[in-house]
Amino acid sequence: MRRAPARLLVVVLGVLATLSVAGPAAAHVGGGAAGSNYDARVTSVTPDVPGIRVRVLQFGDEIELANDTATEVVVPGYDGEPYLRIGPDGVWRNANSAATYVNLDRFALVDVPAHAREGAAPDWEKVSTKSAYVWHDHRTHWMSEKQLPPQVAADPGAEHTVFEWTVPVLHGRTPIAIEGVLTWSPPPPPWLVWPVHVGLVLVALAAGLLARTPRPLGVLLVAGATAAVWHAAATPAPPESLSSHAGALLSAAMPALLAALVAGLGFRAALRGRGAMAGLMAVVLGWLLLVQGLPDVDVLWSANALSGGPQLAARIAVGLLVTLGFGLVAGGIAAVRRFRETPRPSGTTPSGATDPVPVG
Repeated sequence: MRRAPARLLVVVLGVLATLSVAGPAAAHVGGGAAGSNYDARVTSVTPDVPGIRVRVLQFGDEIELANDTATEVVVPGYDGEPYLRIGPDGVWRNANSAATYVNLDRFALVDVPAHAREGAAPDWEKVSTKSAYVWHDHRTHWMSEKQLPPQVAADPGAEHTVFEWTVPVLHGRTPIAIEGVLTWSPPPPPWLVWPVHVGLVLVALAAGLLARTPRPLGVLLVAGATAAVWHAAATPAPPESLSSHAGALLSAAMPALLAALVAGLGFRAALRGRGAMAGLMAVVLGWLLLVQGLPDVDVLWSANALSGGPQLAARIAVGLLVTLGFGLVAGGIAAVRRFRETPRPSGTTPSGATDPVPVG
């Protein structure tokens, strides 16, 4: 057991070093809300021009447009003035467009400078060297922060179409209509999901506090690591305007890969009867699960989850990350305190094997 604290220190230092490189990784690369009762999607792009790709991000808060053609796409502002130019030589934004400023705040609570008036000559500033850009657009989301749409307020237990929207753009001289819809869905009932979450925390705590062997703890380690790996694998594709797609995905995947390694070490220790070491690995894994789960915890009380996989699976994964995260930290500490490892008599097992002995 004298080696256990030293081993744990090495693992913890490795965790901290990895996370300092990875940064705050969430299932949604780039941050923002992971859950919402609203959802927006593109229903059509007319005409469909090869080389132009459009998608909605963050449940309708942002639009991404990628233009691989040789012709610029011009995005008008809310008064019809030129707002963005997206083309082969990069992205240009009009400093004299009011949209440049009102798009900085989700609810347009900004002061527009006097020079950004209707009819002002464009003042183009280059904002990206790529031919793709993400911007916040007020036409695709609900603008009232503290007030539900009337149809939702009248019947909050049903799904609703809030409104249909259109964002017009110009591809050269060709007008293109990006059309979509904003919907609202009721969140999951608290009485159904929260007892399950509390139960999972108690199961993990009991595995370290009450179980006669560390094997139940080892099973929970595998379950937590599986949720972490799936959560990372379901990361939505990052915006094309990011400088490094591979770097963004690797940053999101690093905590999950480390969680799988720690879980493997802990499961092996549990199978060999090394309860204290399994408990130490449970504490480390619990923190890793919380690093992944807590930034996305809002999916637990939201109807929609930001994920590249099924919505239900995304909520289950985050629920496991958070509940097993807390449970494994507490259960792992309990296991370390309860189990001590004593060598068996020489000749009865392979050299170095130990038995877990509950104490206290």
